[in-house]
Amino acid sequence: MTAQRSTRLRREAWGFAIGSFFFLVGAVPAYQEAVGDVAANLTFFVGALFFTAAGFIQLALSGRRPPRRGSNRPDRYDWWAAAVQFAGTLFFNVSTTEALIVAANSSARVGNGWRPDAFGSICFLVSSALAVAATVDRERLWDPSARTWHGTGLNLVGSVLFGLSAIGAYTIPSTGDLVSLLWANLGTFLGAACFLVAAVLSRRPVHSPLRREGREHPHAPSGVGGAE
Repeated sequence: MTAQRSTRLRREAWGFAIGSFFFLVGAVPAYQEAVGDVAANLTFFVGALFFTAAGFIQLALSGRRPPRRGSNRPDRYDWWAAAVQFAGTLFFNVSTTEALIVAANSSARVGNGWRPDAFGSICFLVSSALAVAATVDRERLWDPSARTWHGTGLNLVGSVLFGLSAIGAYTIPSTGDLVSLLWANLGTFLGAACFLVAAVLSRRPVHSPLRREGREHPHAPSGVGGAE
């Protein structure tokens, strides 16, 4: 009688992967020109919804409230990373909604749509730093597989790139031009690519039903451990 061990994409990772894909596609200038300003901003809007759903799931799995006094340090860092990340996704919800409304009600130039905003980008940077801190002692986490070095590292790089995109998208008051349209798009594209890879690599261990002589045991328990 043996139990087979495999891995499965984490439940929250699905949302981050899909959301990242929408952000990645939305940042491609050729796509923006092909579909128009409204559709391009709608792409970011939908991506932000998936980010928020995934962020809420991760926060819920971390406890939904700050760890009590006496809890270990990795769990505190993990919870605050999830909480600040969720706040950042809400900022992106607001900014993508505003950009979509503006695009739908004006003749804004193609390519002048949504970019990562400052508040959301700062939240992502803080969250990523806290996640790295939690990963230092990941064996003491509520779920040791919840944080991995490749995941937290890629998310930190992605957050830095989103921050660069936010700087590039800053509008110079005297001219009305962006600091750097290139980095406004490139930072979003590369940052989303990092988030996408990190999400795809985020997996949890799953124990398959017990088997005897190659056949499934009729009373074997289903796999448990971590987020589904």
